[in-house]
Amino acid sequence: MKRLIFTTLLVSGLAGVMAPGAFAQQDSTKRNRRDLDYGIVKITRDDKDSVNKQPKNGRFVGGITFTRVDWGFSRLIDNGSFNLSPNNDFLDYKGGKTSTFSFDVLQFGYRFNSNFKVYVAGGFDWTLIRLRKDITIAKNANEFAYTDQSPVHFSKNRFSSSYVHIPLNFEFRTSENKNGKRFYLVLGPEVSFLLNGKIKQISEERGKEKQYDSYHFQSVRYGGTVRFGYGGIGLFTKYYFNDMFTTSQQAGLKNMSFGVTFGLN
Repeated sequence: MKRLIFTTLLVSGLAGVMAPGAFAQQDSTKRNRRDLDYGIVKITRDDKDSVNKQPKNGRFVGGITFTRVDWGFSRLIDNGSFNLSPNNDFLDYKGGKTSTFSFDVLQFGYRFNSNFKVYVAGGFDWTLIRLRKDITIAKNANEFAYTDQSPVHFSKNRFSSSYVHIPLNFEFRTSENKNGKRFYLVLGPEVSFLLNGKIKQISEERGKEKQYDSYHFQSVRYGGTVRFGYGGIGLFTKYYFNDMFTTSQQAGLKNMSFGVTFGLN
């Protein structure tokens, strides 16, 4: 995950360095679109419709991006309750250290006018559950099985999933104010595809250990997202409609998240 984030930031940074030269070569009638054309890759930036010009209506926008960075907390909802049932008590977690992180790297859509856009995006999503108990969840089991590792104590026992997500977003935004900023409302459904599940444990007795498996996470997950913000920062909430796991004993256990979003574009 760290390598992926570093690579994405590096590509985004290089694009930012190259951007000024590309903008300088644009015709003045096209500056409100801020398109970058590198031959194979075309990046359309849709964040700077000038207050001094009437933006062009009805145009396709999209390309490589690094935006809608969501960082916040995750919560498990057990058949409508934030309290886990006896079947799911082994997943008891530390709320302050159970988190979510996601971002988009691609987007393609259509801007109908200065205030409304529809687009499909693509990116990555992680849910990181910090378990309270010193257990190890078994790999390749038909149902959830785990082993109590006492007297070993884990300073970190993190149970996580990573997905590729594909949201369909409907973006509503106000006109620019005198500071050149807008209010945004972005909402829509999304579908996600499982990359892997992971357990990361740290203890004095064993040091750092990592294990990978599907761990019964849904291979296809679907839900919805709402974001509201001003300028480049806002708040988000996500809710996933299908169960978090495929096992029958975990039926009705769902996942939601909320937090801060950076980059509403």
